[in-house]
Amino acid sequence: MSKDESVVIIIGKMVLIAVIAAALLSVTYGPTQAQLKINYDLAQKEALLEIVPEAVDFEEVYGDQVINEEGDLEILYYRALDASGNTVGYAFFRNQVGSQGMIQVAGGVDAKFTRITGITIMKHSETPGLGALIVDPDFTSQFKDVGMENLMLTGDGGKIDVITGATISSQAVIDALRGQVDDLKKQV
Repeated sequence: MSKDESVVIIIGKMVLIAVIAAALLSVTYGPTQAQLKINYDLAQKEALLEIVPEAVDFEEVYGDQVINEEGDLEILYYRALDASGNTVGYAFFRNQVGSQGMIQVAGGVDAKFTRITGITIMKHSETPGLGALIVDPDFTSQFKDVGMENLMLTGDGGKIDVITGATISSQAVIDALRGQVDDLKKQV
């Protein structure tokens, strides 16, 4: 076998391996994405109950913006309802730029917009050991029942302790909450 023939055979084998790998990836991608969406939707429902604990049900409030090919409308926020159907607060998901990328914050506020009822961090790409500590209960628990007037870092006169070495990430969570509550006040 000549040198040229062996090169062609090697290239052919590499192409065959690449085609098989691509086929396997495409076969597993669809079902995997569907399951990831199901898991994310469940995580969102759990987060809603966690961030507005007084609520037993949530009513989606839609905007005008279409967000996908199926024609689904953007969910602006969730109206948190008690067992009698009364509004006890509002819940929301907000993306905010952090130190290393986007942070998705789930937050709740009471019906009068005077206090944060709770938060959870849904997604982030912050630095492990620093900004990633925004998911730690020691950080997130500070937000439970904090008044809007105190929703600032302690260095700025508020009640939220900054994560050492992660001021940008800590501030991003506060900015997400403040920004969404301000938007809610205009929409409700």
